[in-house]
Amino acid sequence: MKFSAVPFVLLLSAASIAQAPVEITSEPSHHLEFQNEFVRVFKVEIPAHGATLLHRHTHDYFVFALAPANAISEVPGKPPAPFKMAAGEVGFAPGNFVHIVRNQADAPFPNVDVEILKPTSYKWDEERGVSVLEGGTHEIFFVKDGIRAGETDLQPHAMIPKHTHHSPHLVIAITDIDLENASEGQPPKHVRLKSGEVAWAEAGITHTVMNVGHETVKFISLEFPPAAK
Repeated sequence: MKFSAVPFVLLLSAASIAQAPVEITSEPSHHLEFQNEFVRVFKVEIPAHGATLLHRHTHDYFVFALAPANAISEVPGKPPAPFKMAAGEVGFAPGNFVHIVRNQADAPFPNVDVEILKPTSYKWDEERGVSVLEGGTHEIFFVKDGIRAGETDLQPHAMIPKHTHHSPHLVIAITDIDLENASEGQPPKHVRLKSGEVAWAEAGITHTVMNVGHETVKFISLEFPPAAK
């Protein structure tokens, strides 16, 4: 539902200013799922035609849409900003602002917010690109705050060949995933994540990854700069 009447828009802006902002940890739609020294991860779901409270984003953050989105971001003192996202789309926003997000769609807007607690200016050798796998692809989207974001799509029984992670990374499941992770010197392990769940992996892992499920899977990785030597 869209409202275009000017008096109503002014009323929304006034209400946003009048409401005291809450910290993101106190906003009912945001649920803390994971935290370490690098990130805070929130699972978010805004009901159909629902809205968040006015809440504060202290840190820069990535947002990952788990379903198509049609929403409005309202920052006090600024015009409402409509935005749309496709399922699996990745966005980035600098921190230090408050806003309300209003879901304009007839369906919930599930997403994952990943706050960056240690931004850097690290430069990667490759900041965009697509790798074609046997039965899948890996695409590097962009680098923000020194963190490299990429998406992997794997068909059933497709495999990511043996590779080494020289830096830690966070995996965000866009679809449900059922993977076999075969690390050097260890028996294979299953990694099962529901859409919106995350897993953290430390640096130094050499492994192969296979989709052992019956559906094509999609997950996004945030690669963090390697530790300084």
